[in-house]
Amino acid sequence: MSTQHPASPIRENPRPSSRRFGGWKLFLILAALLMGAAGAAYLLGPDAVEGSRRAIRVTARTSFVLFLAAFTASSFASLLPGPFTHALLRERRIVGLSFAFSHLLHAIAIYAFGQLNPEFWPSRATLTNLPGTLGYVSILLLAVTSHRALARRMGPTAWRRLHVTGMWVIAAVFTYSYFKRVPMNYWYAVPSALLFTAVVVRLIARRAQALRRGTRSLLAPTEA
Repeated sequence: MSTQHPASPIRENPRPSSRRFGGWKLFLILAALLMGAAGAAYLLGPDAVEGSRRAIRVTARTSFVLFLAAFTASSFASLLPGPFTHALLRERRIVGLSFAFSHLLHAIAIYAFGQLNPEFWPSRATLTNLPGTLGYVSILLLAVTSHRALARRMGPTAWRRLHVTGMWVIAAVFTYSYFKRVPMNYWYAVPSALLFTAVVVRLIARRAQALRRGTRSLLAPTEA
């Protein structure tokens, strides 16, 4: 979450986005959609237990989509520059916070399911919960340090290191979570393939940026 670094909010323009649906307006829209999707999934269940199970699945999917968007935003903006990719990069902080909110709903749904199904938590070993715990700790750290004042206090180098590491930890947790389920349901190969593609895209973008920097350094003496 070295690889291609996310842009630090320390140097970002602190003024609100002039876009009609940018900035915190975008967050509120996404939050409303996420709550609506989770609530609908719960209400469509035949009972509270199955409803909470459906909410868990829906919020896992919305979290995955938002994470992929934040994870690949700078890479696509570098490889495929255009209005959409630049807008995604500009709003990546909001997309990342929306991902954190989606996973908060996911945690609430898991808690509700555990309360309604007393056998759930005792059946899970500590080692089984470890990847999810690491993922949530990473999400919390990234969300908290997305606050610009705290980011400035950390400094750009520490901020980048934390966010690059955190993003890769979350990517690893998603990969483990989906890939281990492929033998049970082959549809889990789809998100696994999307994660693999996202990693490849980031590596390609990093290599392309390195080549551009090398080309500029070679041309600099000639231009001088």
